Amino acid sequence: MQGSATSRAGLHQFPWLRKHGFAARLAGCFLMVMLAVVFVDVFERNGMGGDLIWVANGAILAYLLLAPRWLWPAYLLTSFLALVFGSMLIHETWQISLQYNLLDLGEVLLAALLVRRRTTQLPRFTEFAYLLRFIGFAVLAAPMATGLTYTWLSRSWTNVSPLYSFLRWAGADGLGIAVITPICVAIFQSALRGRKQVRQHWLYLALTAALAIVAFSQNKVPLVFLIYPLLVYLSLSVDLGSAALALLEVTAVGSWFTIRGEGPFHALGFVNPIGPNVLLQLFIIAGIFILFSISVVLERQKATERKLQEIVSLHRLVTENSRDVIIVADFDGNRSYVSSASKSMGGWNSEEAMELSGLQLVHPEDRNKAGAAMRDLRSGRDDALVECRVRKANGEYLWVEAALRLIRDPSTGLPSGILNTVRDISERKRSEQQLREAYHAVETLALTDGLTGLANRRRFDQYMASEWRRSMRNCQPLSLLMLDVDLFKLYNDTYGHQRGDNCLKQIAEACMDIVSRPGDLVARFGGEEFVVVLPNTEIEGALQVANEICESLRSRRLPHTGSPFGIITISIGYAALIPTAGRYASDLIAMADHALYTAKHNGRNQVCLGCATERHREHTSTSTLS
Repeated sequence: MQGSATSRAGLHQFPWLRKHGFAARLAGCFLMVMLAVVFVDVFERNGMGGDLIWVANGAILAYLLLAPRWLWPAYLLTSFLALVFGSMLIHETWQISLQYNLLDLGEVLLAALLVRRRTTQLPRFTEFAYLLRFIGFAVLAAPMATGLTYTWLSRSWTNVSPLYSFLRWAGADGLGIAVITPICVAIFQSALRGRKQVRQHWLYLALTAALAIVAFSQNKVPLVFLIYPLLVYLSLSVDLGSAALALLEVTAVGSWFTIRGEGPFHALGFVNPIGPNVLLQLFIIAGIFILFSISVVLERQKATERKLQEIVSLHRLVTENSRDVIIVADFDGNRSYVSSASKSMGGWNSEEAMELSGLQLVHPEDRNKAGAAMRDLRSGRDDALVECRVRKANGEYLWVEAALRLIRDPSTGLPSGILNTVRDISERKRSEQQLREAYHAVETLALTDGLTGLANRRRFDQYMASEWRRSMRNCQPLSLLMLDVDLFKLYNDTYGHQRGDNCLKQIAEACMDIVSRPGDLVARFGGEEFVVVLPNTEIEGALQVANEICESLRSRRLPHTGSPFGIITISIGYAALIPTAGRYASDLIAMADHALYTAKHNGRNQVCLGCATERHREHTSTSTLS
């Protein structure tokens, strides 16, 4: 509300208020204050102690508490004119009227300044701190201050004791502010301003007026306290403004009949005529207390509802805009919530996904590890992370990462369910696979001879060390062949290096044609030298492989005019032994290398055996060109 007794909602209901809203509010202020002056005069003329409550100040203060401070001069001037006009209607002398009216406006202005610390602060009678400030400053301090001023000024023309004058002023004004200001604020702040709202609630207001007339027009049946339940119902089912307006009706009706000496409060037989009026005011104050007590409870309930709504909105914002699928389920797999991301990720809408349970969508090969994670949570583990494949609506599978977290009952702390956040990691899995393939390709290049495609020296060293250890553990023989191209330098000089490279490729192919077991290895040892590792192979098997390689190469009949054999030939040294403690793979290499040297020394184009003992005899098998 921007400092007015009528909200923007009310302005939209009445088009003329949009154009002349401020003028209409000033007119309403003038009318209310003037009627309040006349209303009190009716009390005085009927001898009912009209000075017991001063209504006008309570109404003026309500306007000031709701209006911005820059509008206060307009409201104060309007109120002053209303007080003057009302005083004229009740035939009050202008001297007394001027004094009273200035004191009234000073009192209201002081109360407004003390209660409303900031110009943007609106009255909140449902807040305990604000209520204490209102009672302390507006109900007590301001009336007492003006009461002292009134007592000092009136000592010259009245014979009434100063104490009585002070109590009369402070009591009447304080009670008027305490009763009227909260009621007017509640009415002005409520939504009951448009024609639609009036049409909806007129029945309640009419019923309240009728009940008040019946209750206060007789004193035989105590119906007055039936008004409280009706006010409570209005406050709960409609709003505080409607209930306050109804209470204002009760105040007007009750005052009318009480002034006339009728109603339940006169049935008590008070000697002093002020007594019934005091009971009426206490009745009204009790009604105000009931309404604002209910309003406090409703405000707290609304604040809780707003907070819950904010939480729900935030939850919906997170879950509905998250790319991850959020699932809440019990330990049996029955789902109570599935976020809408299940549609974009797996093709299942939320309703379909709710019907699925447990490990139904998990790939059969991944169900064991997913089930193990569920069992861990059931046993009390707080969280688990599982990578698995899940089936989409079209039957395909995609890789997901499921972050499982245990949900505990807030009151007992016992496990009550599982929160599952599912993330699509298919792209990551593809990237990992590509990375593995790239790494494998690089590793292969690092262990492969670029010319022949065979394993290189580095791969041979690794493989030889590994097979040596394995053969030692298993007590199995390990054979090694070392090959060297005969007169290869002369071949390069004669035919060129390009033909020389092709020759090495032909030798590599001849070796690979013969060495076909999965565990065997053919490698380029360096230059024109090659090696063949034959795990779990006796000496006889090694000799057979060596001869077959020589025969395979001869069958290719690669010309070599610089060789006495006329074609490319190779010399092979081979050796075999069972690895034992105290011996090394280098021993086997040295044996095969020595045998190769022997084959070269004995005329090339032959296969020689390397012995493992000092008392050895070289067995030579010479293959000649047929």
